[in-house]
Amino acid sequence: MRIISGKYKGRKVNAPKNLPTRPTTDFAKEALFNILNHQFYLNEINVLDLFAGIGSISYEFISRGAEKVDAVESFAKCANFIEETKEKLEMKNLEVYKQDVFQFLSRGNHNMYDIIFADPPFEFDTESYEKIIQMVFEQNYLDAGGMLILEHSVKHDFHAHSNFLDHKKYGNVHFSFFENLSNDEE
Repeated sequence: MRIISGKYKGRKVNAPKNLPTRPTTDFAKEALFNILNHQFYLNEINVLDLFAGIGSISYEFISRGAEKVDAVESFAKCANFIEETKEKLEMKNLEVYKQDVFQFLSRGNHNMYDIIFADPPFEFDTESYEKIIQMVFEQNYLDAGGMLILEHSVKHDFHAHSNFLDHKKYGNVHFSFFENLSNDEE
């Protein structure tokens, strides 16, 4: 895996092969960040990376200047790998939480985020995805105008959700975008 753009552009991050991850492809990651570059000043945002895996998305946000990135990963070997990479690349604004995503979200809001990216295992059922969406919005984790992005397989469709904004497909990777509309009215 490589970091596509920013301060660490071109840096390869070689995770151990025995980790149970499916990193977002470079093609899909590049397309995602092209979208985000047009909607956010990436050097002014706070990001929450749920199901962070080996940290591919977190590193990309840090490389592009995000103010702070919180990465949540329950699998200890993956979380440890992110910690090691953070130290190696001196990413001081990356915080790693070795915790189950649902436990993390259920503790209530302690930080507000501009972008929340969630890449659960592809075998996740629709109800689990919907639980993530519900918890993010009910616990008020997104700033006004903030965005939740779910990476998922073709078998999930979130168009009916009230906060649904858009859907993009890149190969086998699907991104569904949700916008925080409730805080805009305050």
